[in-house]
Amino acid sequence: QVQLVESGGGLVQAGGSLRLSCSVSGRTVSSYAMGWFRQGPGTEREFVATISWSGNSRNYADSVKGRFTISRDNAKNTLFLQMNSLNPEDTAVYYCNARFDRSGIYYSPGPTWGQGTQVTVSS
Repeated sequence: QVQLVESGGGLVQAGGSLRLSCSVSGRTVSSYAMGWFRQGPGTEREFVATISWSGNSRNYADSVKGRFTISRDNAKNTLFLQMNSLNPEDTAVYYCNARFDRSGIYYSPGPTWGQGTQVTVSS
C-alpha cells in the first residue's frame, strides 16, 4: 500500500521560510510526476507546484512563482517544497500528491494524497 507522509510544516512569521518534505513508501516514485497542493481556510484545494519524474520540468502557481521551489530525490523516494518569503496568504494545509499514471508535470491532481501538513504564517 502506497503511503505519502508530509512533514516540515509549522508556524512562521511573514518573510520567513519553511521546507516541506514528502516521504513515499510502498512504491517507487522515480518514474512518476509528483506535486504539492494546498487548502486554506474556507477554500478549495489548489495547485501549488508539480515536478516531472526526472526533475527537469516544473510548474508553479502564479502566486508562488519565484518564492517556492519544488524538488525531488528519487534515490530517497522523497519530494520537497522550499518555501521562501512566506506571507499570511500562504497559510494552508499542504498536501503531497503522486500521479502514478504520468511522468510529466500536471495541474489536475491524482487520487493519491498524503495526510497534509499545516503551514501557518503570522503577520
